[in-house]
Amino acid sequence: MDAAAAQRTADAATIHALRAELALRNDLIQSQAAALAWDRAIFEQASTAARIGLWECDLASESLRWSDGVCDLFEFPRGTRPDRSETLNCYPEEARRRLVAVRTEAIAKRSGFTLDTEIVGRLGSPRWIRITATVECRGEVPMRLFGLKQDITFEKLQSDRARHRAEFDYLTGLANRALFESRLAAIPQAGTLLLVDLDGFKQVNDTHGHAAGDACLREAARRLGEACHDADLVARIGGDEFAVLLATDPDGSLGTALGHRIVEAMRAPFVYGTASLSFGASVGVACASHCAPGDLFHLADNALYAAKAAGRGTAKMAAPDLSRSRHGENSVGR
Repeated sequence: MDAAAAQRTADAATIHALRAELALRNDLIQSQAAALAWDRAIFEQASTAARIGLWECDLASESLRWSDGVCDLFEFPRGTRPDRSETLNCYPEEARRRLVAVRTEAIAKRSGFTLDTEIVGRLGSPRWIRITATVECRGEVPMRLFGLKQDITFEKLQSDRARHRAEFDYLTGLANRALFESRLAAIPQAGTLLLVDLDGFKQVNDTHGHAAGDACLREAARRLGEACHDADLVARIGGDEFAVLLATDPDGSLGTALGHRIVEAMRAPFVYGTASLSFGASVGVACASHCAPGDLFHLADNALYAAKAAGRGTAKMAAPDLSRSRHGENSVGR
């Protein structure tokens, strides 16, 4: 075999080997592409089940890229490349302001943020979502925002229900004693406290039973809520005891007028089944400016007992405690 023939044979062998290697690489690429497509499909299915998705925003163009999970949250067609101004319309006004503020701060600090916020999808569905974001920089220049968006509506509802159970009375729907004590501890010097005790409630309970008594408490709470619609807090703090806080009433004139309004509101008969039940209210009023912080509850309590001693069905304002200065820690109790 001459040299030319040998070279042709060698070249053919090389070409054959290269073709074989190319075929193997094509098979590998197709296999990897199939695996990547499979992984993507699994990720999208998992994201959809978890109601979570990926997003990114190019900061130079403000262009967005969303995974299917994010499109679902905002009720955009899957595969959409939404305009950022269009997506901002899905946020209520206050939520939009907070989002813009934390986003601007994160970009300025080249950091990130986590934000729980309300949105309304394009089809009108209200949701709560959690946004996590990271700022990607090139050198010192922020280039991209990216992260996750997750539907936390159920979590938010559960949290709100738990907080409501912890802070509100199950029977009347008013604030409970725990929330009252927290607000009382922070009452300003210009504030006023009213303590309300139902008159005749024990007789209703003893004569007509606990179901009637509970109905009376709910009705009293309703009347109290209507009479005190401008108050800062209305609470049930005991069996038939209620409290009202006014944050701005330095001389107690509003509290005194409100006390008399409460007394009048409670005088109307309450029809329960075939019975007409009667109960009333006595009210004690005390100004935070008239006593040391820890004595406000006791001052209002003394005024309440004075109202009861005066024949019930009236409101009494506590006299200033001139022997005490406004110092010390707040406490609540009888």
